[in-house]
Formats: sequence, C-alpha cells, structure tokens
Amino acid sequence: MRIKSTVDTLAIFGGAPAFSEALHVGRPNIGNRERLLERINDMLDRRWLTNHGPFVKGLEGRLADLLGVKHCIAMCNATIGLEIAIRALGLHGEVIVPSFTFIATAHALQWQEITPVFCDVDPATHNLDPTKVEALITPRTTGIIGVHVWGRPCVIEALQEIAGRRHLGLMFDAAHAFGNSYKGKMIGNFGQAEVFSFHATKFFNSFEGGAVVTNDDDLAEKIRLMTNFGFAGYDNVIYVGTNGKMTEVAAAMGLTSLESLDMFIGVNRRNYADYRIGLQDVPGIRLIDYDDTERCNYQYVIVEVDVELSGISRDDLVRVLHAENVLARRYFFPGCHEMEPYRSYFPHAGLLLPETERLTQRVMSLPTGTAVGPAEVAGVCALIRLAVENSHELKLRLRTLQEK
Repeated sequence: MRIKSTVDTLAIFGGAPAFSEALHVGRPNIGNRERLLERINDMLDRRWLTNHGPFVKGLEGRLADLLGVKHCIAMCNATIGLEIAIRALGLHGEVIVPSFTFIATAHALQWQEITPVFCDVDPATHNLDPTKVEALITPRTTGIIGVHVWGRPCVIEALQEIAGRRHLGLMFDAAHAFGNSYKGKMIGNFGQAEVFSFHATKFFNSFEGGAVVTNDDDLAEKIRLMTNFGFAGYDNVIYVGTNGKMTEVAAAMGLTSLESLDMFIGVNRRNYADYRIGLQDVPGIRLIDYDDTERCNYQYVIVEVDVELSGISRDDLVRVLHAENVLARRYFFPGCHEMEPYRSYFPHAGLLLPETERLTQRVMSLPTGTAVGPAEVAGVCALIRLAVENSHELKLRLRTLQEK
C-alpha cells in the first residue's frame, strides 16, 4: 500500500482509513492447520481430552529439551502458573515486583494475600532496577519476582546476588521471553522457577496456556502436585492443590506451534528490522533494541514516543493510528500501581516510581506477527512519519474533536 504525503489523507481529517482491515497487536499466529486438525482428530479418537494426556506430556518434554531445563510443567494459563509457583516457593508477606508489567504479575500475589511491593525500573531496559530493590526489603519481604519485559532479560546476576544475600526467593515472570537467551543460556534456567505464557496473543501459543519450568527436583514435584489438586496417584491426595492442568487440545496447538517456531521468529525478526529502517530518522520515535548476540523471539515492536522531539504525544499518536485501522497499544498503561486495588492501597506509590510513570506515558506497541507483512510495516511507518511531520495540525484537529 502507499500512504499519500498530504495531511488531508489522514482519517482523522475525514479521509478513508489507510488500512481496510485492522492491524492488531497480538493477532494470533496459526501454524499448520492440517497438522493441528490431525492431532485434534487423534485426541477425539482416543477420548483423552485432559488429565496429563500424551499431547501434554509430549509438549512438556519438547519444551524441556528446547529450553535445556530439567522440568517443565504445562499449565492452563500463565496466571495460574505464577500463583502455583509463588505458593510452591512458600512466598508470603511482601514480594518485590515491578509495576511496569501486566497486571497478572501483581494479582498472582494479591490473590494469595501477599503484598506486591512495586519497584521502579531501569529506563534503558524497562526491567526491574536492582539498585532500587535493596531499599524496599523489609522484615516482611520473602521474595523478588523479576519480569523479562519485551523478552529482554533482567539483570539476573544482580537479582540473584540480592536474593542470596538477603535469603529471599527469586523467580521470573518470563511471559514475553519464550525462546530467548541470556549470556547464551536459555531463559527458563534462572531463579528458582520461571513462568511462560502461551496465550493466543503470544508469538508461540497453545490457544490459552503456560508453563512453569525449573531445575529444582523437589520444587517441580511440589508444583506438579499443586497443579492437580494434590493427587499423588489415582486416589491419594497428599497436598493442597488446585486445577492448573493444560488440556490436550491446548497441547495439540502448542505442539503444532512448535513446528512453526522458526518461521514465527523469522517473520517477527523481519518485521522488526523493517520497522527499524522505516522509523530510524523519525524525530522523537525510538524503537527499543534487542541484543543480536542472543536468541530472541522479536515478539514485540516497542517504540518510545518523546513528545518534545516528535511534537505529538504517545496517546495522540495512538488515536491517529487507530483512526487508520492500525490498532497500536499503550503498554503498560497506566502501571499496576495505578490500578485497583493497588491505587487505593498505595495512593502515593508513584512518588517512588518516576521511571515507571514516565514509561507508561511514552511506550507503544506496533502490530507484528504473521498477519503483518512488509507492505503493512511500510504503511505503518509512513503513517507515523506523516503524523510527526504534521503534529501541529493534528493536535488542533484532535482538540477540536475532543470539544465536540
């Protein structure tokens, strides 16, 4: 597609949207449909739909081999995975987490009456800032949860050093980081446990699902018990548990997605490279970097919008893109500490989170994945360039629309 060079073509000024079909952030990747349907038919023929069937066991084994971990426990979703891992580690009291993350990270603690203590992030990495962690530790602190935001690994050694010295549990929310590495070692091997998400919006999905991975034999045994009501055998319950099991149909999708993993990553990497070229000289628009020396899924195309340089705010740019059928998203807005119940519990938390507050006003995610090709990326880049070049007229137009 071709974006014309006059501001009058923008939909916000009454023109037709640039894209006839919406470009979504997180539109699902679909692997080999025929292979998936074969697996589903096999599952129906066996009449084994859940309760650790052959597809779940196969997926756990394949994932453990890929990540180089001893244990992989498939879950119905990553939120339940977080809750079970937190409980299995015996965390209680207070646990330090970033506010710049999806709300499930905080909710997984609060759901179990554990207080999430929000820590600020490093503005360069968007990840938990280890230099800020130490000051938040109190006698009630029992653990730290790092989040590999955008799949870029936390400063793992620094967090491990603090956790070891202060006798705290350490786990990682790796929802963004499946298939990524840190210093040549696959994410999944750090802390006491790491939790992955295989939700439909992730580049690798099992419709809905997740997994907890660990190299700790005792912890893995406890997590498996807790995932299946505490059953140890056919009719022998030896532990308090819940129902966190992945279904066979979800595992069938996971196995099918694994077979297309390299293709999914290749598309993401191509789109990321095209966005980098297309946006490289647009004032105030900075695409985040990935480390090319590490394995990376390139799942997220994230830009920071500097209103002083671009002349347009992130929110106004999102409005312009939405009008053009480009469904860019604000991430992570407004920050966990500004959502309930945390906003009421900690009304002044933002005073300790200046970098988090700044990022929530600047960060935007652009569409990628197998539903987006080079032409669409070029069109999105052209729209962003056009919006920045005509920021003054757009601000006046948006103000007029708000007043109507």
